Amino acid sequence: MNYAYTGDVHTALVESYRTDESPFPTDASRTYPRREFLREESPLLKQLLFPRCWNATELLDNPETTRGRLTELGRCMQTGITAYSDHDEATVTEIIDRTLDQLSAIRRALKKDVEAAYKGDPAAKSYCEIIRSYPGFHAILTHRVAHALYEEDIFAYARELAEYARTETGIDIHPGAEIGEYFFVDHGSGVVIGETATVGDWVRIYQNVTLGTLHFEEEEEGEGHMLAKDYNRHPDIGDHVVIGAGSNVLGTVEVGDHVSIGANSWVTEDVPDDTSVYIADHPKQTRKPNR
Repeated sequence: MNYAYTGDVHTALVESYRTDESPFPTDASRTYPRREFLREESPLLKQLLFPRCWNATELLDNPETTRGRLTELGRCMQTGITAYSDHDEATVTEIIDRTLDQLSAIRRALKKDVEAAYKGDPAAKSYCEIIRSYPGFHAILTHRVAHALYEEDIFAYARELAEYARTETGIDIHPGAEIGEYFFVDHGSGVVIGETATVGDWVRIYQNVTLGTLHFEEEEEGEGHMLAKDYNRHPDIGDHVVIGAGSNVLGTVEVGDHVSIGANSWVTEDVPDDTSVYIADHPKQTRKPNR
């Protein structure tokens, strides 16, 4: 079976491209440096979601060309889904259709992520810089699509896409994690967000942050100390939260709204709204002459 996209999100995407306004790129005449990717899905997604930044201006005014690009992406997904599942052709097609139909909504969410990155990083000079260069944005772009597949119970292929994003960015977001709007990972290397974590709106995370598990449960039956699966074990992060570099938020803790967690904090208990968490007593630093 050769997948062919037959929905109507291609028209919604083209209309979305037309409504872009500054500071999002609006100039279709620019050509950006070529970028090589290890997976076919990545350039197709970037072209479909931000064509002006990825030298795909042929999509801007031609819904049928956009439909063709969606078909290319759908065939990549078809290969990934059928490799891991026993679904029949009709079911695979339905899953791909439902996933691709979400791309217009995913694009709207990603534009909010770009805004959050620009507002949250004093070094950011333009939206296009963020779209092309920021590892945190590449990670969330891939995650929002992988999460849609995860919601379809396409676990292994969704995890492949997440692993590719980790390889490219150093940011490990499990496709099961639920990420809100206006999400920004700054720098990003070493960030880990676990499967059952939830993250609210306007959350900013810095490098080497872990939203992880504190304790593991074991299956009651069987041998070999198999760890239990499919239970909640990660944090819930509220809205308007900043988590500083090197911090660990572990277990099923609830972090409220308008919370600031300072660098290198270790959080294993709930944090109420409007609270700052930080290490009060830093190790004493001394100096001595080298000679």
